[in-house]
Amino acid sequence: MEQIDNVKINFDSNGLWVLNIALAIVMFGVALGISIDDFKSLLKTPKLVLVGVLAQFVLLPLLTFLVIVIVKPQPSIALGMMIVAACPGGNISNFMTHLAKGNTALSVSLTAFGTFLAVIVTPLNFQLYGMLYEPTAQILKHVELQPLELVQLVVLILGIPLFFGMLLRHWNKNLAIKISKLLKPISILVFVAIVVIAFSKNIDVFNDYIHYVLIIGVCHNALAIMLGFFTAKAFRLSFINQKTLAIETGIQNSGLGLLLIFSFFSGLGGMAIMAAFWGIWHIVSGLILAFYWGYKPSKLVEV
Repeated sequence: MEQIDNVKINFDSNGLWVLNIALAIVMFGVALGISIDDFKSLLKTPKLVLVGVLAQFVLLPLLTFLVIVIVKPQPSIALGMMIVAACPGGNISNFMTHLAKGNTALSVSLTAFGTFLAVIVTPLNFQLYGMLYEPTAQILKHVELQPLELVQLVVLILGIPLFFGMLLRHWNKNLAIKISKLLKPISILVFVAIVVIAFSKNIDVFNDYIHYVLIIGVCHNALAIMLGFFTAKAFRLSFINQKTLAIETGIQNSGLGLLLIFSFFSGLGGMAIMAAFWGIWHIVSGLILAFYWGYKPSKLVEV
């Protein structure tokens, strides 16, 4: 099993640039659906915001670190878990929240705020927990990861598309909505296609090592979903908001994680396979949960 730490996923520089552009377009499409009012609405319900941020950016990375310490997966797999946990929520969480009859407005607002926070918090969490665990710290020292370069890439991929997408919506809301409806499905399909093509060139590697991350990935995702749900429950949020935070915490932007892995770790096998599997599985688990909740009557409990 130690071999997985030395496996490299072949992904050339041209493919990396296309992946950068595709992810930036995805985030631009997300930003087209976000307005300043979404941020203002968060100020009216600070409790919801604080609980959402606590679950996603504080408790999930911490829980992931504790699981790694207990389970002791291979270092590259552990780094894959850390990078996924450090990423902001995935852009499909809003759609899943709607299916689950959750608080879609809250989901959109948290996605916007989470993406904004991720510019700083994602590199910080990854670097912090990566250096705290000795086996992963050795890999980080070997690749000589520069935190500033990590921040710069996150700003480029998340921050700039977020700014220009919101700016366009502010200038011309109707145009932004039209572009968003067209751009979102296309950009997501393009992004998925790129990831599939990248791994199709490494299908033997994926087949040989997927079983090492299968159980860990499924359990990690389940823990993330339960963490969001029970954190909201502990703070006495309504069932609708419990569902929303469960989905927001369990649906991570693993595409960003893959981009960081290919950019800084040369497609390190365990990391890339873990992030790719999470990217596939969280869609499956999220949709199952969303359809289940969507057909159950919501409990009307005060926030």
